[in-house]
Amino acid sequence: MQPHKVVSQSEWIESRKAFLAAEKQFTKARDELSRQRRQLPWVKIDKPYLFEGPNGKETLADLFGSKSQLIVYHFMLGPGWEEGCKSCSYLSDHWDGAAIHLAQRDVAFLCVSRAPYRDIAAFRKRMGWRFKWVSSFGNDFNRDFHVSFSKEELEQGKAYYNYSMGSFPSEEAPGLSVFARDDSGAVFHTYSAYARGLDILVGTYNLLDMVPKGRDEDDLAFSMAWVRHHDRYDNSAVDKKATFQQPKIQSNAAPSCCD
Repeated sequence: MQPHKVVSQSEWIESRKAFLAAEKQFTKARDELSRQRRQLPWVKIDKPYLFEGPNGKETLADLFGSKSQLIVYHFMLGPGWEEGCKSCSYLSDHWDGAAIHLAQRDVAFLCVSRAPYRDIAAFRKRMGWRFKWVSSFGNDFNRDFHVSFSKEELEQGKAYYNYSMGSFPSEEAPGLSVFARDDSGAVFHTYSAYARGLDILVGTYNLLDMVPKGRDEDDLAFSMAWVRHHDRYDNSAVDKKATFQQPKIQSNAAPSCCD
């Protein structure tokens, strides 16, 4: 850890109060950005997507359950992959706790991947997750929401991701899409975010941003190079008093969205 300036308690309070003013400005700016996000226009979804999940075949409207709002995380797990993306798994370790509370605010939450459901179910079980996760295998959902690319697009550097054309390192990409359903049952696309737009979803990063070393990623090959599936971390880094039990499972590594 780098040497740091050490001051008296009174000097620290003055510095902290000055920084608090900047934090409050940021909070107000974020509130305004969120307000503007809610004012974005909607697009009606007419395509009849059909997904497979724990409840069998379901339409996009079915995925809302009893809620009028739906958040979909586009999880990178493609057909033939042996396991899900490490970075998507890092984010998904946060979903179970959030989904319980979202349900109290008229919001359904789930993940969607292009892999067949049997592969999704197996990986979900391995990771110990409870959130709903369905397969879009055989439909255009991933393509239409710009999180899956053809080999030709990747070879030609013509993958449309995060609202621009360019290269991408994988046939699958991460993202988050939001939908609304009105009283007549019509479904609308209200918002999608990709790349660093997903950063705010990572509770662990928000905590790391508060400690002296921060995310400590500047010397890594890419920002999430340190991330592993939670059952693949070196146990020596875990507090001896921790109660979390890591299953002993071996498998080949899957590509990360940042590889």
